[in-house]
Parts: sequence; C-alpha cells; structure tokens
Amino acid sequence: MTSTRTTEPSRSPELRLTLKALGGLRADLFTDAFAYRPLRRLDVSRGPLRILPERIRDELGVLPHLVVGFAAMIVFFLGLAQIGGTLNPVVLVYAVVPAATVVLTLIRPMLAFWASLVSTPFLAFLGRADGDWPWAPNSFAAHLVVLVVVALRTRPRTAGWMWLVTAGYALFATVLIGAHGGGDAFALLFVAGVCLLLVTTSQVRRQARREVTAQQSVTAVERSKRTLLEERTTIARELHDVVAHHMSVVAIQAEAAPYRVENPPPELEQAFVTIRENAVAALTELRRILGVVRAEDYEAPDAPQPTLADLDSLVANVREAGLGVEKAVTGAVRELPQGVELSAYRIVQEALSNVLRHAPGAAARVEVSYVLGGLGLRIANGPARGLVKPSPGAGHGITGMRERVTMLGGEMTAEATADGGYEVTVFVPVSRDQGRDQDRDQDQDQDRDDRDRDREESQP
Repeated sequence: MTSTRTTEPSRSPELRLTLKALGGLRADLFTDAFAYRPLRRLDVSRGPLRILPERIRDELGVLPHLVVGFAAMIVFFLGLAQIGGTLNPVVLVYAVVPAATVVLTLIRPMLAFWASLVSTPFLAFLGRADGDWPWAPNSFAAHLVVLVVVALRTRPRTAGWMWLVTAGYALFATVLIGAHGGGDAFALLFVAGVCLLLVTTSQVRRQARREVTAQQSVTAVERSKRTLLEERTTIARELHDVVAHHMSVVAIQAEAAPYRVENPPPELEQAFVTIRENAVAALTELRRILGVVRAEDYEAPDAPQPTLADLDSLVANVREAGLGVEKAVTGAVRELPQGVELSAYRIVQEALSNVLRHAPGAAARVEVSYVLGGLGLRIANGPARGLVKPSPGAGHGITGMRERVTMLGGEMTAEATADGGYEVTVFVPVSRDQGRDQDRDQDQDQDRDDRDRDREESQP
C-alpha cells in the first residue's frame, strides 16, 4: 500500500511580509475600531505641573480634554466663516460634522479617524470650493487634528498606517476623480507627515525613558538583593570561622581531659568520649553546610546524607547525652525518596535537640510510621525534670522543621501537651510514583555501575 503526502508550498518572503503588513493594518485600524476608549486625565504628579498648588493641579487633570474641545471649536467657527450665509441645515452639517469628529477622538479615536476620512468628500461637495478639493478648509484642519490626537493615543505604527490610508484616499480623489484641479491633498500630506513624525519621535523617546526607568528600578532591586546576599554570606563565613574554632577546641580538650586526671573513672572517660564525638560530628556537619560560602569554587563533599536508617545511631547518641529516648517503628519499612529521608532525619534530630535544651531530664519517644500514603513522625516528651534549667530558644528550630515539611507538601503540628510536655507530629505524603521512580533510578544506577565494572574488567 502506498501513501501520498501533500506538502503545503512554502510562502515566499515577499508574501509573508505582505501578510504581516496587512495583519498589522487590520490590528491597528480595523480591530476594535468602534471600541470605547475614553481619554484619561492628565497625570499632574509629574512634569512641570507638579510645582503648582495641589488644588490647581487637580483641576488641570482635564487639560487635554479642554485642548481638544478648543480645537473642535476652532474647526466649527472656521466652517461657519467658510460657507457664510444664513444658518440652515446645510451650513450646520458643514460646520458641525468636522468639529464632531474632533470631539469624537476623546472617546472613540479610531472611529473618529474613519469618520473624518469618510466625511471629507461630502464636506468638500457642500463647500462648493473647487480649489479646496478633496479637503475643505474646516475638514482639512479637522483631519489634521484627528490624526495628531489619535497618534498621541495609540502606538507609533498606527500613525504610519493612518498617513498611508490618508495618502491613498488623496491619490484616489486627486488623480482618479480629479475633476477639481490640483487641490490641497499634497499640502495636507506634508503637514500631517511632519506632525506625525514629531508625535512618533516623542512617543518613542517616552517609551524608551519608561523602559530605562523600569530597568533602573529592577537593577536597584537586584542590587539590594545582592547586597543582602553578600551580608548573609559574610555572616555565614564569620559563623563558620568562630563556631568551627570553638568546636575544634572543645573536641581537643575533651580528648585531652582524661589524661589530666589520675585514674579517672570509666564513666568520666565515656563522658569525655561522647563530648568529643559530638563535637567532631557537629564540626563536620557545620563544615559541610556552611563551608559552601567559603569560596566560589567550593565543591560539596561526596559523603552520603543521613537517612531514617541512621536513626538508631542518632537515638544512641542522644541517650549517651543523658536523654531517655524510646523508638518505635510501625508499618512496612521501605526506602523513601532521598529528600523525604533526609528531611525526616533532620526533623527528628532537631526535635530531640529541642528536648535536650528545653526539657532536660524529660523522657522522649520517637515514632516512625510507614503508611500507604506517606510517612508519619511523632516526637513527644514529658515535662522537664531535675535541677538543670531549660535553656531559652528563639524558635528557629520549629520554623526550620515547618519549612522542610512545607517544601515536601506535608503537614506539621507542634504544641504543648496536657502533662506539660511537648509534641511534634509530621506527615509527609509520598506517592507510589515517587517510589517507583526512585527504584527505577537505583536500578539504572546499578546497571550503569555494572556496565562500567564490566568495561574495566574487559580492558587489558
């Protein structure tokens, strides 16, 4: 079976440019040509008018409307002076229509342009002036005002299209219908071209000024953000230097302390060993987290991140520090996404640290629940006991836990219990697709490692 496929012939560049130009003409002069677009009040908070008193400035907000109305009045009286005679319907139509098209620019600018252009031959016929073809004096002035006002209210491309349409009408009326001599078409096109060129230049400059102002505002915001980031980086470096130094001193002193005491008891030696191990672990963690700000070419260490499988060592470490902790795991234990594992470990770690700081001597319980839709955590402790006073905190630990849970789309509650203790409960949703994706990634990594190993073994 054979299949035929017809391909649409590619359009030539000339045809594409023509269609694009016609599309621009339709969008500027025909699309929503009758749309209601009232002229806005003048912004008196900028420009020379801002130096005037506030009451006068508020009244000058209608200055553009007054200017257009004054131009319409001039066009009206120009029409009356041109046709002369007594007032009659013909005189009123001849004088009112051009003035009405000028006023129409205040609410429907594109409709005013078309109305001014279409009414031109009829007004020239009513004026009975052979030398003023195809524009009578009042319609000449009215169309010029309409072009300028509409150009001021639209974008520069629209001004070009209006001039071209006006030139096309002038060519048609002068050459093809030209029974009335040379007329004033070329004079109007020249004056309109100069006025529209000035208006377009002013609009382009104003648009460029607005873009530069906006870019300067964005640059200022970015500069302030960069300054804030640099300050935070400086603080982080100082924190790393100071805390790392003191933690190193603690680790060294804890290691040397048993040798300064003659026949120290085993409990004391074990206590110093625990202090040193915690100091070294904290120092390593501090360098891993804050060391990234030491230099731009810093590379993160390749050490694996802690997971829920490391909770036993965490609980054992906390027990050696004197906190009684119970751990309970419910549900089918399974491997979760790396982000969930790390965040869960950090949440349990921070919660137990809060118990050590704020409830010394209290008993704690850690519950890890593997449920069908995700992972549940519960860390609860009783009231503080003993002579050690709780140390105050700024609440950053709870905030950090909430940020981790929110990042994973979970829910968290942290509140005091009825017996004077504290309880933190967390639920992190884990979909089946995430688990399957992780298994697939692990299988791909394993296959890649096997291929690399086989390749290395096959090489002589």
